[in-house]
Amino acid sequence: MCGMSQQSPDRSTAPRPARPDASMSLLNNVMDHSLDEGYAEASARREADGSAGLPRTLKSKLGLAAGLVLAALVVTLGAAEARVSAPVVAKEREELIDRIDAETKTADTLESDVDELRTDVSERQRKALERHGGDQGQLVALLSGATPVQGPGVKLVVDDAEDTDQGGGGPRESTGFADTGRVRDRDMQRVVNGLWESGAEAIAINGQRLTALSAIRAAGDAILVDNRPLVPPYTVLAVGDGKKLATAFQDSADGLYLNALKESFDIRTSISDQKEVRLPAAPSLIVRTAEPKAAGSGAADTGKGTS
Repeated sequence: MCGMSQQSPDRSTAPRPARPDASMSLLNNVMDHSLDEGYAEASARREADGSAGLPRTLKSKLGLAAGLVLAALVVTLGAAEARVSAPVVAKEREELIDRIDAETKTADTLESDVDELRTDVSERQRKALERHGGDQGQLVALLSGATPVQGPGVKLVVDDAEDTDQGGGGPRESTGFADTGRVRDRDMQRVVNGLWESGAEAIAINGQRLTALSAIRAAGDAILVDNRPLVPPYTVLAVGDGKKLATAFQDSADGLYLNALKESFDIRTSISDQKEVRLPAAPSLIVRTAEPKAAGSGAADTGKGTS
């Protein structure tokens, strides 16, 4: 049996192993050629021409020195001007602050005068209502909010839900409010109207006395009563027959509406009859319509209406 010779593999044709950093060829190129070839050629030409480095001729040196002196002069002048103008700016600022303080004091004084005049006018209106109310003077003063009042009544507290990001249907599902657990101005309107309808003789919200012309509005998330912002919880005090008033309100449509808000949106409410509640007088009174009393007429011919 003839033997077969085994040929050894040719090393020249064997595949060359790949470099470990073959995948980083771009980084290797950047590291090996950190300076662009164009820049390198320009630098070589400048070195060959002798123009590289600092200027060598006297003219070039004088030009460089003049440029440096000019730059230093500009910086120095700028610093000097800033130093000179600093006291002027500070003085103007102090004068402006003094003017603002003076105008603020003037505005505060005018506001105080307006409050005093408003109080005086309101007091004169109350006295006029009490003096010219005829046989029904006390009733007119009570209904118009001209005098403080106290007596039996109810205390109704309405507050936002603990979680005001609730959703779902209910009595306010068509209003478009995102946080339906928050008490709105329309809710307080229904509460007040329900108490009036149930027999309340006088009502106040958070110490703000309501009259026939009182307005409950909203400004953003705040509830305004006669343009005065209120914050929750909203405490409503109503003068009247406590137990009868509380029962009538809870059975009314507005009372059922408030109960639906409580069940659907967790708005917190509580109502209780009180032996005595105290309501302040209305902060201001507005006479809407009035007629002078005819000569020789009796007390029954007083003004058509006051508010």
